Amino acid sequence: MHWRTKLLDPTPHARRDYASLATPIYRGSTVLFNEQSAVTDDWRQAENGYSYGLYGTPTTLELASRIADIEGARETFIVPGGQAAIALIYLSYCQSGSHALVPFSAYGPNKAIAEGLMRGFGVEVEEYDPMIGAGISGLIRENTKLIWCESPGSVTMEIQDIPAIVSAAQSMDVAVALDNTYSAGVMFDAFSYGVDVSMQALTKYVGGHSDLLLGAVSARDESAYSKLGPVYQQLGLAVSPDDCGLALRGIQTLGVRLDALETSTLQIANWLAKHPLIEKVLHPALPTCPGHEIWKRDFSGSSSVFSFVFKNYISVAQAETFINSLEVFRIGMSWGGVHSLAVIYPDLLRPNKDFGGAIVRLNIGLEQTDDLISDLSQALQKTTPK
Repeated sequence: MHWRTKLLDPTPHARRDYASLATPIYRGSTVLFNEQSAVTDDWRQAENGYSYGLYGTPTTLELASRIADIEGARETFIVPGGQAAIALIYLSYCQSGSHALVPFSAYGPNKAIAEGLMRGFGVEVEEYDPMIGAGISGLIRENTKLIWCESPGSVTMEIQDIPAIVSAAQSMDVAVALDNTYSAGVMFDAFSYGVDVSMQALTKYVGGHSDLLLGAVSARDESAYSKLGPVYQQLGLAVSPDDCGLALRGIQTLGVRLDALETSTLQIANWLAKHPLIEKVLHPALPTCPGHEIWKRDFSGSSSVFSFVFKNYISVAQAETFINSLEVFRIGMSWGGVHSLAVIYPDLLRPNKDFGGAIVRLNIGLEQTDDLISDLSQALQKTTPK
């Protein structure tokens, strides 16, 4: 064999029995087969063997399997981000002429997909009050194919009565999908309540360090798995094995991070609730949060993100002064990482509610709680009307 050919020989030379606590990073697009009869292009790699790197390498499938195990799913698909997860679910369940329901407190890009991509495909997506509970049966039509839930809701933190919504949906053979990112797939057991598809942005708590973009779509049963798989294949939702490796590392510390974040966040939320400039704190564990009693019934804990509303005499400019005066908190829109973040939503749209540009969302990180409270205190002092 010529030395140039030897350079390209893919046969492993090193021993293959290396045992490690870390999952190896498998990069690759082409899968090799032992014989022609074994060649296949099959997205069901977990069952039928590897066929193409597009559907995942062993690193990707290891992450998918671990997420599925945590959530109690039939199977999980790893996709490039939370928005890709939302798109996969929409496109798997809705076709031209379909009707879908989404809470008006849903993640902004979910509603953007509804108004943009899905409307362009002839799918009508109707917004509904997240607190509707069993009343959602009155919105279900003959052509309704999908009901979205997100609990807590984005920014305004409404806790939905998922069991009641699922019961109404099942009686009319409609699928229910849940954005379960807030709970990291562990603080709300979506599948025990009958949800068909649970998704989360692994960018948030599983990644945990604000350095990767990934999403997960988990199917409760074979029916949901078979519905999602072909669309997953056709969309070519390839992910980076390196990012999957980071997420696998993040999983190992997820439990201790969630515990620490919950403790600190609760302390800060309760401190803010007593501040004279604050009208209301929207944290699921506080009675001032819509659906608090449902949270106590259905959730096993809370996480790091919540919002608060200034008193109505605090102007948008004063709210911006507060944000700009923060020193430990950084201004940023994401959450779930180890750094504390703050952001105002000046144009937040909610039916029959006007927050006047004075609603602030916080993500509490792993900094010392006292330092975070001191930072909020000094920024609030600069916000106090003279």
